[in-house]
Amino acid sequence: MLEIRDIVCGYGGVTALRGISLQVKAGQLVALIGANGAGKSTTLRAISGLVPLRSGQMFFDGKDITAARPPRVLASGIAHCPEGRRVFPHMTVEENLEMGAYLRSDPRGIAADRDRIFTEFPRLAERRWQAAGTLSGGEQQMLAIGRALMSRPRLIMFDEPSLGLAPNIVERTFAIICGIRDAGTTVLLVEQNAFAALEMCDQAYLIESGRIVLSGVGAELIANEHVRKAYLGG
Repeated sequence: MLEIRDIVCGYGGVTALRGISLQVKAGQLVALIGANGAGKSTTLRAISGLVPLRSGQMFFDGKDITAARPPRVLASGIAHCPEGRRVFPHMTVEENLEMGAYLRSDPRGIAADRDRIFTEFPRLAERRWQAAGTLSGGEQQMLAIGRALMSRPRLIMFDEPSLGLAPNIVERTFAIICGIRDAGTTVLLVEQNAFAALEMCDQAYLIESGRIVLSGVGAELIANEHVRKAYLGG
């Protein structure tokens, strides 16, 4: 579904990705793990068209999206749930969800999807007219997930979805992400909790200093001595 070939990109004079290559197959949950600053979030931002490539290629469903701008990437079926939730704080919960569907032109379908989000996340339904900036961190994360789902993506990318959340909310968030995969939407996950990410993924990649240094199924990386010492607490 998604294929990245030797991409290089960065910010100003700093090179963040140094030849990243990876594949995400349809129906998979693929995890990217690594230390802070390794290039995980930059990889997602490059796929979304937020960071231009210096070299390399990206393909989605066989179509070249190397130079695609964010609206085209979203229209192709890729949604990005960013680090820190990034909800629109002064807009209501419902308005935030509607923003997730801004490229769509099917009012009935949009309304049906919004109702499904409210069924999945009853707390959001209770707060549908509340400003998003007044929600708790967990509620904002649910809203960010719902907003991404409103575009009806075939691939959804999550960037540090557990960051700053209470443990019980983290568990709920991971269950939702697995449920999204199980319902047929492909998932690319960047997550600081490496053990949790490796436990629930179908395929994983370890990024260090802007390069993929290891890949395999989650169980293989959990058993790897380097991964255990560096990322799983020994």
